[in-house]
Amino acid sequence: MALCLVAGAIAATLAVDAFTLAWTHSIEKIRWEEDWRVAGRALVLQQARVRGTGAGMEPPPDAVFENGAWRYRPRLPPQETIRLTHSPHTAGYELCVAGRCGPLAERLPGIDNTAVIEIRNCSP
Repeated sequence: MALCLVAGAIAATLAVDAFTLAWTHSIEKIRWEEDWRVAGRALVLQQARVRGTGAGMEPPPDAVFENGAWRYRPRLPPQETIRLTHSPHTAGYELCVAGRCGPLAERLPGIDNTAVIEIRNCSP
């Protein structure tokens, strides 16, 4: 499978079938993680984790606290595209593949300080 990252005219392709998207909440400073799977022409959210709670970030009632995080399965239909805002005013998103995490923006050299990053399946 192939995953495409696009920000304006800048693009990158990754040969992956699963990835984790992670970020730190801008106010509460709490880490969130989402595990995604590339399936068909879509991206499927498998599981989410939040490492604490705060105003407006309560885990759903079926969440289980395990290994320092609330784990749950979001009820979200498959997505064609994930759109993320890249901004100098908040901590950036991280992309994790096979347990290795790094800044998402570093996979798009030359990205503007403020941009929309699109993540989508680009398998033929």
